[in-house]
Amino acid sequence: MKVLHLDTNHELLIDQLNDLGFINHEDYTSSKEDIEAKIHEYDGFIIRSRFTIDKTFLDAATNLKFIGRVGAGLENIDCDYAEQKGVYLISAPEGNRNAVGEHTLGMLLSLFNKLNKADEEVRQGKWLREENRGIELDGKTVGLIGYGNMGKAFAKKLRGFDVEVLCYDIKDNVGDNNATQVSLKEFQDKVDVVSLHTPQTSLTLNMMNSEFINQFKKPFWLLNTARGKSVVTQDLVSALKSGRILGAGLDVLEYEKASFENLFKPSVIDECHAERSRSAIENLPEAFQYLIHSENVILSPHVAGWTVESKEKLAQTIVDKIKAKFC
Repeated sequence: MKVLHLDTNHELLIDQLNDLGFINHEDYTSSKEDIEAKIHEYDGFIIRSRFTIDKTFLDAATNLKFIGRVGAGLENIDCDYAEQKGVYLISAPEGNRNAVGEHTLGMLLSLFNKLNKADEEVRQGKWLREENRGIELDGKTVGLIGYGNMGKAFAKKLRGFDVEVLCYDIKDNVGDNNATQVSLKEFQDKVDVVSLHTPQTSLTLNMMNSEFINQFKKPFWLLNTARGKSVVTQDLVSALKSGRILGAGLDVLEYEKASFENLFKPSVIDECHAERSRSAIENLPEAFQYLIHSENVILSPHVAGWTVESKEKLAQTIVDKIKAKFC
């Protein structure tokens, strides 16, 4: 079987597929149109988030037997159409779930203890102790929306704290010893912290909007290490300003391109990198400008699952699933 690799990954992926007898080709630079012109030659391809796999692409892949996505979700693939064509879809949430759990916990503790703010002030020669008095996680109720691989990993990390952990999921009976599954109403009545661990679907798109936020009984802290388009940024900013949301840790943003590799349009981000000027920042959306200047907001560039260890584990997971299906 011939496999085309469209994104770079850990070297073990190609090495082990070679050992299993697969023929591996690499193309990390050609346009989508050029890939479409030759994809009929391949039985499978491996991708991260380089471009969207749509009907046109799948129709061109006449010999395709599988797609491996080295990541947790498959939203950049037309899954329904691929399955209609008998294509086996492989993702690897097992590979980076631990990394996401650790990153989410790190964001939460950093927010509660004002670590980013305090670090910046000390570097400026400011020694402000009372202004940086933190709050403790113990005694809080942490709520997880979505309780699959990522949600379960974060709940496991919370076992060392004296907290109540609740989860809400559209699937029944997903709760376990680390999190109690509850109704949405009970969830919104009780939680102090909301952490999103949902895939990008029609149900989760723009889920965290003003209407949803206002249904919570108490002000809460928001964490999003899932998908940026689940949160309406303007509504988040309004809630931060009003105190409905106390602070936010965001590894993902609504403005991300579908590839997850860039923010906004290339021309805007290139200008920011090239000039580093105030005018470049001012070209960014007003809501984003608010986030980057907020002391109670922590931002990271979609790297919650992006560790040295997860890079290897993601690749190994893909290999193991290909081996189990085709060898």
